[in-house]
Amino acid sequence: MKTAYDIIKRPVITEQSMEATEMKRYVFEVAKDANKIEIAKAVEEIFAVKVMKVNTLNMQGKLKRSGRYPAGRRPSWKKAIVTLSADSKPIELFEGMV
Repeated sequence: MKTAYDIIKRPVITEQSMEATEMKRYVFEVAKDANKIEIAKAVEEIFAVKVMKVNTLNMQGKLKRSGRYPAGRRPSWKKAIVTLSADSKPIELFEGMV
């Protein structure tokens, strides 16, 4: 059985995701086989917050080259956008980054 830390891999820190924290939306990289219910339960367990909604996206790995011929690809990954309830406290991990 997977733990919450196996499902939530890391937060995604970008300008766009930091602007979304004002609306209580947080972006995480998650396990590729995790579903929305597992993601919501994992976020609630780790950060002690109330999750209202989870949106997921499968992100394709970008093509990268090192030299002429050996064209490779970055790995594909899954992104989850988690929306918290209005009465929920903000996630402190993202507090000092905005």
